[in-house]
Amino acid sequence: MMNPVRPQARNEAGDLLFKCQHCASPLVVNAAAAGMTLNCQRCGNPTLVPVQSATPSPTAPTELTDLQRKLKENESQRTEVTGYINQLSIQLHRWKLRLQTLNERKTELEEERRRTT
Repeated sequence: MMNPVRPQARNEAGDLLFKCQHCASPLVVNAAAAGMTLNCQRCGNPTLVPVQSATPSPTAPTELTDLQRKLKENESQRTEVTGYINQLSIQLHRWKLRLQTLNERKTELEEERRRTT
């Protein structure tokens, strides 16, 4: 029988930080998921989301700060990539419109050539 896992920390946004029971990978979930089982993103094994505890471990503030920094960095990179994708989508749309115009012009010129020959 497995021992219940205690959370490492809880941040001000209501997220629960804990480690996977199998690979010790740090995980972050909404506190509303306490008591549920989820698959670890790293190892894929089912992991019990711990219930909230008032006594986080002594290393939790350091881990919490590190995880928050990594999450902010990740979000920043996601925003940057999303911006690039949006720019490229707009450019692709412009090129498609240009190609459509050129194809229409080609059709017109071919019809004109057939009429003159």
